Amino acid sequence: MIETRKLTMEFAGFRAVDGVDLSVQRGHIHALIGPNGAGKTTCFNMITKFLTPTRGQVILEGRDVTRTPPAAIARDGIVRSFQISAVFQELTVLQNVCVALQSKNHRVYSILRSDASLQDLMMRASELLELVGLSDYRHEKARLLSYGRKRALELATTLAMDPKVMLLDEPMAGMSPEDVRRVTDLIARLRAGRTILMVEHNLSVVAEISDRITVLARGKVLAEGSYDEVSANKYVQSAYIGAGYE
Repeated sequence: MIETRKLTMEFAGFRAVDGVDLSVQRGHIHALIGPNGAGKTTCFNMITKFLTPTRGQVILEGRDVTRTPPAAIARDGIVRSFQISAVFQELTVLQNVCVALQSKNHRVYSILRSDASLQDLMMRASELLELVGLSDYRHEKARLLSYGRKRALELATTLAMDPKVMLLDEPMAGMSPEDVRRVTDLIARLRAGRTILMVEHNLSVVAEISDRITVLARGKVLAEGSYDEVSANKYVQSAYIGAGYE
């Protein structure tokens, strides 16, 4: 579904990502893990064009999208979330999803129209809120939601873009165990008919829902495989406990 070929990013001579090859299969949850500073978020930023690679390619369904602008990447079906919750705090939950739907449909000024003229958007937004378990909060201001429910709202706005590939950047960061459970279950439900590439530090979540895992260390691919395979890899173990490896 999506792949990277020799993806490389240099900053003033420092190579943050060094020749990373990824291949994410359609319908899979693929986890990208590694110690802090391994280059995971930089890879996300290159795939979604928040950064332009120094070298390498990003391929979506066999088509080179390396030079495609960020907004066009999203419309092509590669949509991401961020480490820090990114919602419109003073809009309601329903309004947040409506804004995302309007962006997908190139109706950027539709928010100024009357509610009666926006019934199609409201119906679809309500469906998405039902899917992520936020129907009871539709009229709440986003700033009043718990952190876990803000993450669920982010997933709803991501789904509003009708993504082919969802990139989730540390979706469990800063969550309570109860919220981790809720969002883990939600991601597992959302996988039907979708492809998910996920950066996540919570390895119990990775073990539970990932089909395949790629481990980065020092900007390079260190190992790839199932959770059992990568967790048994001595180089992965060394990278995570801070020891050197050859």
